[in-house]
Amino acid sequence: MIRRFQVDNFKNFKNKLILDFSKPYNYEFNEEAISKKNNCITKAIVYGPNGSGKSNLGLAIMDIVTHLTDTTILGDSYSLYSNLENAKKRVTFKYEFVFDNHRLEYEYQKKSLYDLVSEKVIIDDEIVVDYNFDDAEGYTSLKGAENLNLASSISNRISRVKYILGTAILEENDINKVFRMFGDFVNHMLLFYSLDTRGYQGFKVGSELLTDLLIKRGKVKDFEKFLNQEGIDYTLVALDIDGSKQLYCRFKNGDVSFFSVASTGTRSLLLFYCWFLQMKELSFVFIDEFDAFYHTDLSKSLVKLLKKVENCQIVLTTHNTDILSNDLLRPDCYFEIRDNRIKSLSDKTDKEIRKAHNLQKMYKAGVFNE
Repeated sequence: MIRRFQVDNFKNFKNKLILDFSKPYNYEFNEEAISKKNNCITKAIVYGPNGSGKSNLGLAIMDIVTHLTDTTILGDSYSLYSNLENAKKRVTFKYEFVFDNHRLEYEYQKKSLYDLVSEKVIIDDEIVVDYNFDDAEGYTSLKGAENLNLASSISNRISRVKYILGTAILEENDINKVFRMFGDFVNHMLLFYSLDTRGYQGFKVGSELLTDLLIKRGKVKDFEKFLNQEGIDYTLVALDIDGSKQLYCRFKNGDVSFFSVASTGTRSLLLFYCWFLQMKELSFVFIDEFDAFYHTDLSKSLVKLLKKVENCQIVLTTHNTDILSNDLLRPDCYFEIRDNRIKSLSDKTDKEIRKAHNLQKMYKAGVFNE
């Protein structure tokens, strides 16, 4: 689980930006949004004006999958990598994770998306991997990997952490277990957008038609029920068309392809639902502009649904202050990004916030303006 994330000199983040999930307050409501085991926020919504960096925050957090995994990445989204107004040539990323009460820190620098400069892994204050790509020097103290020659014939573009995770036969001990849990966590991170045309990053390789997944998992009727509950009265069927199963809507006068009649918002719901079906397999999910095509009541329903997902951190971005409510989350789970800083609403005021307070009114009244 991610406790803290830090990035410096990435895209519009000219200076160091820190997102801290390790500071939950003692609110006695919506406690399911907090991991008591790890003392960590697991469900969060990020607000911010246009251009503040909400989308770039997702790309920054998900940069880790671009060199540690073989999953799908949105390469074009990283074409402008470092900040254009900063003299620094390197972008620095630093993650703090917690696994079974052990702390793992992963810090690395890049010159561009595929140009690693350095990597370091620290577990419980012990450096277990340290490598500098410019000097082609480094080492690992992980038991079972100490004799690996990290500077040998391996391509200088390949992450040494990824190399160790993929090739070393590590001994069974607590440190190595945490290291493997870290690798598994990163392989199950996901970013996706409200519409499939904007794509996704992490977790999978290649693309799969949404309807194929829905039909293969036998979830057509479940999706129909999901839509009906949100006021979309479709009867859905899977029909064999030209040798493949396709999603259709059944009407009194005939069957029509789902995509022929579904609105932009309804197609967005299909995308959301198909990813939702897989969230039990995920470790971290970032959904950018999650409710761009939804009305407020639907947005609230989806947040309530996501709160029930266990063992998965979920971060949403939105402009909709109508869902800024203690009925959905808590002040320490709502974050605002502005002027190269991101802080929870709880950290942006000295006022004691109670469940009965109207967060939206407080937000609009400037209570959280520092």
